[in-house]
Amino acid sequence: MQGDVLALSADALALSADALALSVDALALSVDALALSVDALALSADALALQGIAKFNSLRINKMLYLVNN
Repeated sequence: MQGDVLALSADALALSADALALSVDALALSVDALALSVDALALSADALALQGIAKFNSLRINKMLYLVNN
């Protein structure tokens, strides 16, 4: 009987260790996902900056063309 209790305790401990390992893996995946989100936000910011530069340059070109043609 005492052997059965010890065996069950060992099994429960092993399951707890497995659950902890899975939690650590899940946390690592969450960190990776967060890093990817940060990268995506940085790319979005870069894209918005490039759009602003393109728009600014287009406005300058249009203004220069207007001045040349008038």
